[in-house]
Amino acid sequence: MATLFHTFIYDPLYNALIFFYNVVPGADFGIAIILTTLLLKLVMLPLSKKQIESQKKMQELQPKMKEIQAKHKTNKEEQTKALLELYKAEKTNPFSGCLPLLVQIVFLIAIYRVIISISQAGFMVNPNDLYSFVANPGAINHLFLHFVDLSRPNYVLAFLSSIAQYFQTKMLLHSLPAPSSATASPSDQPDFAAIMNKQMLYLGPGLTFFIGVTFPAALSLYWLFSTLFMIVQQKYIFALKKA
Repeated sequence: MATLFHTFIYDPLYNALIFFYNVVPGADFGIAIILTTLLLKLVMLPLSKKQIESQKKMQELQPKMKEIQAKHKTNKEEQTKALLELYKAEKTNPFSGCLPLLVQIVFLIAIYRVIISISQAGFMVNPNDLYSFVANPGAINHLFLHFVDLSRPNYVLAFLSSIAQYFQTKMLLHSLPAPSSATASPSDQPDFAAIMNKQMLYLGPGLTFFIGVTFPAALSLYWLFSTLFMIVQQKYIFALKKA
């Protein structure tokens, strides 16, 4: 499994990053990371689109799901049956977004390992990981735009990444219909969907910032532009749904 990961995921990303570094004028590693990020997001576009649509659909069904849970709160078997009927009627699968998400996580781990590997090697390219047609630039200039050191944590990039993460999540939650009084949870029961949404809204950006101030800024730069791409993609998908 490790060999397959290295051969079919890690190596292509590693070589794409070095290829862009070689062809970008001024040998800017930051620009190479951005171009590699955009290439990866374009390749993953169908999967991420499916994940966003599935996630949005499941959140839109939350009011109906809460109605069913309240109606059959003493009978779990009937509750499960009613939920399955709801999924069938709405032509949705609660697990349909899992596979795209898992695939994206694998690629996220791969780009993370590529950046960390180059960083830990003192920004020296490992010739054993290069394809024959990708030139070895040797030492990599780790300055982005000639002044941002990508070899060290950067609080500004970490903050921008966390803010982008916040707005991406908020955009998804804001697109959901407001629950009516008929579907609102009883006052004596916690609204677990609302609690989860709030945790997504704040814990995600918090974790992003923590990672950003812990690891080299190259990782924050990747995460920032990956999230910005997702924001544009979500905006486009939501606009198509409204059209």
